[in-house]
Amino acid sequence: MPKEPKGQKRSREVIAMRTTTGQETGDFPADDGKDKAAQSLGQRGGWARAKALSERRRKEIAQKAAATRWKNYGPGRS
Repeated sequence: MPKEPKGQKRSREVIAMRTTTGQETGDFPADDGKDKAAQSLGQRGGWARAKALSERRRKEIAQKAAATRWKNYGPGRS
């Protein structure tokens, strides 16, 4: 079990709380400067687009993406 600076053991709850809130590492700023409303809309954008597309169109997009990814790995290429 990880130890505190003075040698005491930390409980699982304390470790979980610190890692989820960023208190232990300090990596997570309280305010990242981004507009929360815009973030919310951006996160829903892909879902809304996929929902609006027909199954046929989604398949076409996926096939085109796969072809692009595999373009450099065809026969005779290494």
